[in-house]
This record gives sequence, C-alpha cells and structure tokens, in this order.
Amino acid sequence: MTTVRDFLKVKGHQVWSVSPYTPLKEALRIMAEHKIGALLVLEENQVAGIFSERDYARGVVENPAIDLETPVRELMSSPVYYVTPNQSVDEVMALMTAKHFRHLPVIEDDKLVGVISIGDVVKSVIHEKEEVIKDLEETIWVHFV
Repeated sequence: MTTVRDFLKVKGHQVWSVSPYTPLKEALRIMAEHKIGALLVLEENQVAGIFSERDYARGVVENPAIDLETPVRELMSSPVYYVTPNQSVDEVMALMTAKHFRHLPVIEDDKLVGVISIGDVVKSVIHEKEEVIKDLEETIWVHFV
C-alpha cells in the first residue's frame, strides 16, 4: 500500500509558501513562476492557511474591492486539514474527495515536511493499477503458455 511518505520520496519535500501579509500580486507571481496551483500560508513556521487559484477566483468575484495589494490572509482557506506521512493513498483520496481539496500539507511531529496534490494521488493510483495489470498479465502468461 502506497503511503504519503512514498509520495514524498518521489516528489521531494519542496514547499512553496508565503506569509499571511503577502500581497496577492506576489503570491500569484510565485504560483505562476513555479507552475503550482496553491501556496501554503505560514505564520511563525506554522500552517495558517492555504491560498489557491480557486481562492483567488472566488474571492475576486465575491468581493470586487479585492485588489492585487490585498494580503493573502483575506482570501486564504483556513483552518487547514493535513495528512501525515504514514497515511495511505486511500485515506488521502477519501479526504480530498470528501472535502474537495486539491492540496494538503504533510505534517510529521508538528513539523511541515511537504505538500501533496490531487495530481500526486492520481499518479499513484494509476501506477498501482498498471502494476496490478502487469502482474495479472504475467500470471496469465505463465499459466496458459
């Protein structure tokens, strides 16, 4: 069974983040530069929120007074759900599906150790299915040849 720890071994532990006081313009620039859909919002090395493309799109529509100098804290999602390195792909997928999350921080011993996305989960599930198919094909080949 694949775990979050397995994701991080492949993906790495890189986390892109901003402070709650970062202007939207800077947060959006970082997201565009790194081709990512969300940033963790950290305050005193603790996860205070997540700021995503979705937060920006909805926030601007709901509040036309929002401008690019508005701090991220005005639009970030909070409180933040998280996962641990020992959780399984199935657990993560269930949480992401139930709560409509696309990104989750990974916390171990009260420390941020990474971020996983729905794309990471989908890649893992596809890889596991491909391995099962390969094993089944090999079994069939051995038994019927």
